[in-house]
Amino acid sequence: MTSATLRAAAVPLLAGVLTLGCLTAWTVTGNAGTPPRLDVTDGRILTASNTEATAAFFTISNTGTTADELTGVTGPAGLRAMVGRDVEVAEGAHRMEMAGAVAVPARGALRMAPTGLDVMVSPPPRLAPGDRLTFTLHFRHSGPVTAEAVAVRPGQLRL
Repeated sequence: MTSATLRAAAVPLLAGVLTLGCLTAWTVTGNAGTPPRLDVTDGRILTASNTEATAAFFTISNTGTTADELTGVTGPAGLRAMVGRDVEVAEGAHRMEMAGAVAVPARGALRMAPTGLDVMVSPPPRLAPGDRLTFTLHFRHSGPVTAEAVAVRPGQLRL
């Protein structure tokens, strides 16, 4: 090999090493992003006030730098659970509708509440305050997350 050939090969090699070094530094400092890191907490389920359905509420925190989506929920055997949204149809009148996939923001949280997003459970199980039910929340990018909801009376719900 001639010195001209070695110099010609050195330029792309040096550019590749420099690029790899920059990408490594970018990743090590956390700028390349991290997958969603989800934690489901504050589970509450209302003791039934009617014979059709009740609602459960959770807080979903994401400490990752990538957003995720809540795509569904499963509840205990014999109960139907689905993600729903409270929608105002007229002043003072509301109805529940199924929610599609719901965003869980990167470095943020999704907090369910009676006047927003919740998990509708039907038929409503017989629960006394303090009873616990286990739910599994399903996400588009993360694996399923299992969480407990503690039964509370409707007037005692604190989110």
